[in-house]
Amino acid sequence: MVPKHVAIIMDGNGRWAAERALPRAEGHRAGARALRRIIEESRRRDIQALTVYAFSAQNWARPSIEVNHLMGLMREFAVTERPALKAQGIRVTTLGDLGRLPTAVRLSVSALVSATSEQREMTLCLALSYGGREDIVRAARHVATAIASRQLRPDDIDEQTFQSAMGSAQAGLPPLDLLIRTSGEHRLSNFLLWECAYAELYFTPVLWPDFGPDEFAAALESFASRDRRFGGTGRGARASFAS
Repeated sequence: MVPKHVAIIMDGNGRWAAERALPRAEGHRAGARALRRIIEESRRRDIQALTVYAFSAQNWARPSIEVNHLMGLMREFAVTERPALKAQGIRVTTLGDLGRLPTAVRLSVSALVSATSEQREMTLCLALSYGGREDIVRAARHVATAIASRQLRPDDIDEQTFQSAMGSAQAGLPPLDLLIRTSGEHRLSNFLLWECAYAELYFTPVLWPDFGPDEFAAALESFASRDRRFGGTGRGARASFAS
């Protein structure tokens, strides 16, 4: 069983650099190389969607020199990876408050999204200036606005109505199947809080720059071994939920 939608908290770049007495910037650059490997591996394994936590809403509090380096890496990724992503049939979309990104980064990312919009083999979603709580608040505002304008009545609001206002739905992502976090931490860190309700969680001590095809395969094998009941009582619940 291959998950349709995998999300990754790419954690451990700073520790990877510290262990090698390198600047944190080198850890982030090594992390970018790891991302390239996992994108290729996801495409090879026919995963429909890969969402990566590239920069959180809380990451703006980091030292400006580190933030500026991360912004530069994002712009570099958006420009240099475009040919490869198009060649692999990968559509790029985003989650988060892109309005906070520097203009050059925002324009580069928007150009990448536009250039790959017709690709259909896989979706790569970049979570940029993103927070799960912030996304839920934004969806709540959207629903409240619809009620205020009499497009909706309060009694019309159900789980599906709210889900349709979430960023993941608007980005065209399928339900989240598997969340991976590297570096040994066991928390969600404000990532895809709504979407994680029935996702399988996989934590590994491997630092993100060292996370490669073998580690990814281990996560997928763990996912395949699990009985996803969705509140039911056994494997039969999976089939009924999916139908």
